[in-house]
Amino acid sequence: MWGGAAGCMPVLIGWAAVTQSLSWTPVLLFLIIFFWTPPHYWPLSMRFRGDYGAARVPMLPVVAPTRKVAVEMIAYAAAMVVTTVALAWVADMTWVYLGVAVAAGVWFLVGCVQLYRRTRLGETHLKEMRLFRDSITYLTLVFAAIMVDPFLSDVLSVR
Repeated sequence: MWGGAAGCMPVLIGWAAVTQSLSWTPVLLFLIIFFWTPPHYWPLSMRFRGDYGAARVPMLPVVAPTRKVAVEMIAYAAAMVVTTVALAWVADMTWVYLGVAVAAGVWFLVGCVQLYRRTRLGETHLKEMRLFRDSITYLTLVFAAIMVDPFLSDVLSVR
């Protein structure tokens, strides 16, 4: 999982290349992607647990009980949502961004909790691929809001 940090580095590298500095904004962007990675990738590896096991790839869903994986996904998703909300204040985002971040975050967290509930009930069809697809939608919505936000009026500012 920590190898996923390499996938987050382009945010810091690109920011530093353009601005010749670093600040809390790119750090939070890095953390959004970092915290998003486990609840994005673990549903996929839950679905293909047998393939990962046969290939001896020690993904968490291969080496840990499904319920533990679901709890970890909720924790990472919650940290991701907190980070997206923190970005609103650090980067002086508008209420539009904040609304998208909160709504998308609650929606994705509910999906993670539903997966956990299905594991608690011992269901065999966990609908993990739905959560995998939802994670892609979540990140797309948040980053689309980040992209559009600078074009919105200063009147809508969170501060």
